Amino acid sequence: MWLREELLKSIWHAFTALDVDQRGKVSKSQLKVLSHSLCTVMKIPHDPVALEEHFKDDDKGPLSDQGYMPYLNRFILDKVGTNRFDVLEFNKMCWTLCYKKNICTKHLLMSDDDAFKVWCIFNFLSEEKYPLVIITEEIEYFLRKLLEAMGSGWSEEKFSDYKLQLNKKKNCLTAWELIELVGMGYFSKGLNRQTLSMGITEVFQELILDVLKQGYMMKKGHKRKNWTERWFVLRPNSVSYYVCEDLVEKKGDIVLDRSCCVESLPDKEGKKCLFIIKCTDKSFEISASDKKKKQEWIQAVQTCIQLLRLGLLSPHRESRLRRRELRQRQQVEEEDLAVRMKQLQLANDNKQRQLEAMRRKMEEAAARGAIEEQRRKKTQEDLQDRYRLDLEREKMVRQQMEEQVAQKSSELEQYLQRVRELEDMYHRLEEALEDERQAKQDEEAMRKLQARLLEEEAAKRAELEQIHLQQQRALSQTEAEKQELVAERLAKERDLQAAMQQLDRLERERQGALEQYEEVSRKLERAANKTKTWKDKVAKHEGLVRLIQPGRKIIVAP
Repeated sequence: MWLREELLKSIWHAFTALDVDQRGKVSKSQLKVLSHSLCTVMKIPHDPVALEEHFKDDDKGPLSDQGYMPYLNRFILDKVGTNRFDVLEFNKMCWTLCYKKNICTKHLLMSDDDAFKVWCIFNFLSEEKYPLVIITEEIEYFLRKLLEAMGSGWSEEKFSDYKLQLNKKKNCLTAWELIELVGMGYFSKGLNRQTLSMGITEVFQELILDVLKQGYMMKKGHKRKNWTERWFVLRPNSVSYYVCEDLVEKKGDIVLDRSCCVESLPDKEGKKCLFIIKCTDKSFEISASDKKKKQEWIQAVQTCIQLLRLGLLSPHRESRLRRRELRQRQQVEEEDLAVRMKQLQLANDNKQRQLEAMRRKMEEAAARGAIEEQRRKKTQEDLQDRYRLDLEREKMVRQQMEEQVAQKSSELEQYLQRVRELEDMYHRLEEALEDERQAKQDEEAMRKLQARLLEEEAAKRAELEQIHLQQQRALSQTEAEKQELVAERLAKERDLQAAMQQLDRLERERQGALEQYEEVSRKLERAANKTKTWKDKVAKHEGLVRLIQPGRKIIVAP
């Protein structure tokens, strides 16, 4: 399908370059020459009788139903699938028939061959509408690829300026305008003729000749197993290898299909950066110059195999289809948007009419409302007079209530003041009771301390009596034992002396505890007196507080 489309574009250029008479018709002899040339290049037998039958005396012109395009489709293009021919040679023949009448390359920075390549690229990127033109988006796509191939940077600002100029005209270019744009060097300013030619050739090879990647690599032979340098060219369905880059002597093809695969290999036999392409009947071992190129080649071959498995075209053809589909969707969306805008405009007009009708109704309603307002005002004035009398009576009642409220407020304030005084006295009473409880706790602690000291003193006395009994028993023993126990007695005496000293210390501690106890008793008595004083005050003030008598004082004898 895509081949037929590109053939039609080339033929269209050749057909439109033919001479026409005053009626705008092409002579039958020119059509015969063009048809014979096409059949010769496409290796299709030419049938002049069919052409004579097609173009009769009642011919209405080349664009009528009996024009040249129906004949071309029926007798030439329908037979393309059964014959193989050189598409590049076919394009050169069509180019030869049309370019001299449309452009002269002498004033341009390109040769006729470069102009032919740009012409082929135009046919590839142009829209499927006649007359053929290339739109702004595809122009940008081509110029980006061209500048990238020349190693030049893309200037978005310059292209934006050019796009504005293009929009002022027709927002597209013909093939000859595109050739002139490239040849004048507007976007390749500062680059020489040779650089431009190399860039055009690289883009031409990728888009037209389907060359996806090319370069020198080493290939291992199948018979002698030797390594030979070859120039490899990757296309969507094959990898061809030549003696050198002039592509004159081809040494073989690696045909790619769905069953092929490409894999990386470890270094061996002194060769590095190896990978292998496995086909159904044969495998090809290849060595790249570095790891980067090895990875690029593996990725490129894998992409081609994946496209074959999916039944898709070459990457740039798929990219062109996606761009066209996207533009078609955008066009459909724009048309839908235009339809919706028209619908919205109609709806807006209807709303405007409805609003106008509503405005008139509102004016009528306002007039009726004015009359009703007059009536309402009169009724309101009558009601206001009646309400005024009611308000005056209500005012008098409110003043009486305010006086009563003021009196009640004064009584409430006095009552609250009395409550605050009682609360203050209650808090002071609680503090006095807390002091009394604390004094009782101190007294109890001193009692426990005195009891403990008495117990320790009794234990020491019992220990001293036990030591004295032991000494008596020791004296009643034999003289020999007496001598042995002299030392022990002396030790016991020292212990006794220490115990006596400790007893004296405990006696002093007991005396100190008694003094503390007496001090605590005095504090307790003062707290009890203070509590009694506050209780008397509270009882006198309210007659409700019962006196709390202090506890009986307990004096422990030393």
